[in-house]
Amino acid sequence: MMTITIHRGQNQIGGSIIEIASETTKIILDAGSELDEEVPVAPQIDGLFTGQASYDAVFISHYHGDHLGLCDQVLPGIPLYIGEKAARVTNAARRYLHKPEYPFAAFYEAGRTITVGDFQITPYLCDHSAFDAYMFHIVCGGKTLVYSGDFRSNGRKSFSHLLHRLPCADALIIEGTTLSRATVPPKTEVDLEQAAAEIISQTNAPVFILQAATNIDRIVTVFKAARRCGRVLVQDLYMAEVATAAGETIPNPVTFSGVRVFITNGQNGRYELLDSKYRNTKIGRSGIAKQQFVMCVRPTMQNYLEKLSEELPFEGGILFYSMWDGYKQKEDVGSFLRFMQSKGVRVIDLHTSGHADAKTIQTLIDDVDPKYIIPVHTENAVWFQQCEGRTIVSDQTFSLL
Repeated sequence: MMTITIHRGQNQIGGSIIEIASETTKIILDAGSELDEEVPVAPQIDGLFTGQASYDAVFISHYHGDHLGLCDQVLPGIPLYIGEKAARVTNAARRYLHKPEYPFAAFYEAGRTITVGDFQITPYLCDHSAFDAYMFHIVCGGKTLVYSGDFRSNGRKSFSHLLHRLPCADALIIEGTTLSRATVPPKTEVDLEQAAAEIISQTNAPVFILQAATNIDRIVTVFKAARRCGRVLVQDLYMAEVATAAGETIPNPVTFSGVRVFITNGQNGRYELLDSKYRNTKIGRSGIAKQQFVMCVRPTMQNYLEKLSEELPFEGGILFYSMWDGYKQKEDVGSFLRFMQSKGVRVIDLHTSGHADAKTIQTLIDDVDPKYIIPVHTENAVWFQQCEGRTIVSDQTFSLL
């Protein structure tokens, strides 16, 4: 028997905390903070965040904060599992920001089963806007469960390959993030690359992109577009650290000749890091001004860009906005976009979701062929009622007998 308890993440997006229990073993799938929570606050879950540790393991599907943001509040003695590359990326980001690294105890690998008490957990690599993201297939006492985590089919990893490998299951815990949005066919990362290359090729002015540094697929997309147009990709030190941590096949200043790295703030030993790690590929403002480039930027760089614009006019330039559209309503992002427009830069949306659309969700359901569907990470759980022949579970706790 498996008992599934959705501690948080049901009828909402983010803050995922899911318990899977047998008579003698308890594990947690994801320990996420609430979206837009500046200081993550753990809910009062005895044995996980409070009291004496009573859970056998926590498995993190990927490194977005709404899935791992409470990792540092999990009680000592409960091992934290995550993919190794995901751990490298998230801890590289935390080191740069002078935050304590997450205390991961062990790494899992795609297709390799881990036994924790009564459970056999097998991770399956999937595509998401977070690098090194996974689904989990869990077996206990003859019953089977798949947890989708966050996934999509429009990235750079093969969705059909995942479907071919992923086993069927009695129950499916599945995300539905996009189901409350307008239904439109999602653009692929290849679509974005082609669109970006076409736009870049039509200008000799500076090109910038505003994107999350941890969106590794987007780094690949932008690098490919820049290279097609004969431009160098210029990453700030933060993105360079994240991209380098992701591995030598990801565009970064260490292993790619078409990538350079710059710094906007030399405090806290960052000049020393730049010189020791990226001596051969670092570039200053005067060097950037002489290049045909695509530059990765963030709202905090406004002062740096003001000075760069004195050496290189931005008029006629392009800023690709490559994040969720809702961030434009935030003061820092909105102010930054207005600043760039005041410099004569045209803002162009270049983004696609990191989450599955309705067609992809239905395809996964058909492939896993569950009797029970447990919607999470969605504000439109009602959508799943159209899945004929399935029982849609809306209870917080459900036992798979």
